[in-house]
Order: sequence, then C-alpha cells, then structure tokens
Amino acid sequence: MNKLAGAGEGCWELAPHAYIIVYESPAGDELLTIYDCGAAQKPPSAQLIGHLVRVDADCDISQTQTGYIVRMFESTTLEDQGDSHFVIRA
Repeated sequence: MNKLAGAGEGCWELAPHAYIIVYESPAGDELLTIYDCGAAQKPPSAQLIGHLVRVDADCDISQTQTGYIVRMFESTTLEDQGDSHFVIRA
C-alpha cells in the first residue's frame, strides 16, 4: 500500500503535517506507517518495512512502548537510500 505522490526515483512527497508511526519489531525491522495528518480520520497513505535512519526536517519525535512517532511540521520527502533504509528531508 503506497499512495504517496512520487517526487523522483526512490523519492516520495510527504504532507506538511504527516505523521510517521515507526513500530520497532523484536527482529530488528521497522514498520513505517505514514498518515497525511494525525487529525485526519482516514487510513494511512503508505506502509513500508525498513529503517528510518534520519529525519532532516522540522519535526517532533516522541517515544512509544513499541517504537516512536515522528510529527512533521513542514513539507518533506521520503527518500529510499537502498537496503530498506529511508531518510526524511525538507
């Protein structure tokens, strides 16, 4: 399931108020669930298995019992770095 708008090869646009919920599994993988907005009452825009290795943008990161939540405050892109590693950049 990936309904994100493409922004080039291996790059997708994220909404300015996107929420990325990162579930850290005991096996070491992460499940990234991306919502356009935390307040929106709609299903996620994408779910990816991989690792969110860095966020280079204005955001708030809060820890949860199963991982963490990244709340974006500006328009960003999600970039695939290969080997299932992802970076978010403004």
